[in-house]
Amino acid sequence: MDIAFVSNVVYPEVTGGAEKRIYEIARRLAADGHSVTQYGRHYWDGPSQIQRENVSYHAIAPESELYAGDRRSIAEAVDFGLRSVPALRQAFTDHDIVHASVFPYFPVLGAAVAKATVPADTAPLVTTWHEVWMEYWQEYLETLSPVGKLVERFTARVDQHPVAVSELTARRLTQIGQDREHTHVIPNGIDVDDIQTVEAAADGYDVLYAGRLIPEKNLDVAIRAFARVARTNPDISMGIIGDGPDRDTLERLAEQTGCRDRIDFLGFLPADEDVLGHMHAADVFCSPSEREGFGITYIEALAAGCTVIGADHPRSAASEVIGDAGLVVAPAVGAVTGALKTALSGTEMDTIPEQRAAQFDWDRIADRTLEMYQTVLQDSPARHRSEPNRSSAENAATRWD
Repeated sequence: MDIAFVSNVVYPEVTGGAEKRIYEIARRLAADGHSVTQYGRHYWDGPSQIQRENVSYHAIAPESELYAGDRRSIAEAVDFGLRSVPALRQAFTDHDIVHASVFPYFPVLGAAVAKATVPADTAPLVTTWHEVWMEYWQEYLETLSPVGKLVERFTARVDQHPVAVSELTARRLTQIGQDREHTHVIPNGIDVDDIQTVEAAADGYDVLYAGRLIPEKNLDVAIRAFARVARTNPDISMGIIGDGPDRDTLERLAEQTGCRDRIDFLGFLPADEDVLGHMHAADVFCSPSEREGFGITYIEALAAGCTVIGADHPRSAASEVIGDAGLVVAPAVGAVTGALKTALSGTEMDTIPEQRAAQFDWDRIADRTLEMYQTVLQDSPARHRSEPNRSSAENAATRWD
């Protein structure tokens, strides 16, 4: 099969969940003998077209700053969408599948415009939705929030084969115009073997958090809950990995609760292995976030053997990810306090955390993605369709039996 991915950002030059997903799936499909190309901005060194790990990378736009202040740059997103149209017109005739990452929306809109200008029997457009923001636009863009909502809704109504990373995202996608029946759910993944070979940090903590220090993560709830548990367990410690606008406020809260000497704010660590090392050393990973379109840190912590605590909230997919291998409770101090006590007591969960994490291994996610492509091609045959790699299809069936 001949597959094209479209995203303005390219891993590892730009690190983030959406670009990592493309990288992990693309290189596995390429290793199985499929032709894989990614179209993006020219973030890598060297010529505009290169090949790495059997994947071809084509720059269709120059490198650009992704952020304007603390928000993603609207100008960058629009610029990439406009620049992508001429290149993707050819892509829809050269490839069997064109798969665009939704955020920041304009990669999909540019792809849709390109597809509209070529014959109808060309490659279908597949999209990946990591989140559906809806009401969150008000907080993110404030006075410009109606524009964000309009662009999101318009993108959802483009002719596409949507993939949602969680049932939560799939349900929210129906609220802005997509048909749930035609939305595929394929979660994000991790490299289980790589995570499980990381050595535990020598200076670990009993309770760990990793992520942005922003209001919707409810880290204040976790700190207050930790302080309550610490009253009867004076030897426990908490490590907080990450940074963000709430850091000063949270450090003051730790001081006010009398636990500042047992809570370390580590900031962003230089390498993923450093974060994973702390997960291996911790007993509990606690992140009662109320806005998680998926929650990759939950799976990583499960793979590292942590008991994971997440939030039961309408905007969080924590329950889908954690299942019965951890604890999903209301994002309130009392509920999180109870969960911490249970987790720190060594109570065994119904499912072993590492077993739960294995369901999200990237090999399985790549196989499910290939199966989805085959289904899409059967439903909407393209003019230029190559035969799927037989061994890859057989491998996919074997892994999911």
